[in-house]
Amino acid sequence: LQRMLAMAVEVDRSPTCSSRKIADDIFPFILNIPLRSQREALLNTMESQLLRCRLLELLFQHSCDVPTTSSMSLDKILYFLSHSSVLPQFQDETATWQRWDEMLQYLSLLLLSYHSVKLAFPFAEHLWTSVSDRMKLIAQKAKARLQDSDDISQLDIQLKMNDFISRMQKTLGEPFPPQIQEKLFMLQ
Repeated sequence: LQRMLAMAVEVDRSPTCSSRKIADDIFPFILNIPLRSQREALLNTMESQLLRCRLLELLFQHSCDVPTTSSMSLDKILYFLSHSSVLPQFQDETATWQRWDEMLQYLSLLLLSYHSVKLAFPFAEHLWTSVSDRMKLIAQKAKARLQDSDDISQLDIQLKMNDFISRMQKTLGEPFPPQIQEKLFMLQ
C-alpha cells in the first residue's frame, strides 16, 4: 500500500497536487482508525514524505479551533503547536497524558516530514513539476531558498513551546510523565 501511495504521488505531473488529492481521500479513514498503534503504523511506514506531511497537516488543521490557510511552513507548525488540541475522535479509553503524548509524536513527525520534503525539494517549484522535469531544475539551482514563513527565531520557538507547556500543565499537572518530557525535548 505504501509503495502504491508513493508512486501515486509521483504519477501526476504535480506531486503537490496529487499528494493533496490522495491525502484528502485518505484523511477521513485515518480519523476512523480506532487504535493509536494502527494510526502510527500507517503514518510511520509512509514512503512518501510529501504525503505524510500533507496528512499530518490535515490532522492538525482538523484539531485547531481556528484553522489557518497559510501554506505548509515552520511558522505553520508553530501555529499548530499553539492552536491544536487533542482530537476528540481519538479519545477512546486512553489516559489524558497518552493523548498529549500522541499529539507530540505527530508534531515531531510533521516537523521531520516537512524537513525531509524541504531537503528533497529545496525549491517549491520542484513540487509543481514532474519527476522527469525536476532534474533540470535541480541542476540549475545551487542552493535552496527559504520561504518567509520558514524564517523563525529561537525566541519564537521558545515562546510557543512555553505556551504549549502551560496548556499541558493545566490539563496534566506536574510533573509530566517521562514519555512527555522526552517528546517535548525532542520537539524543541
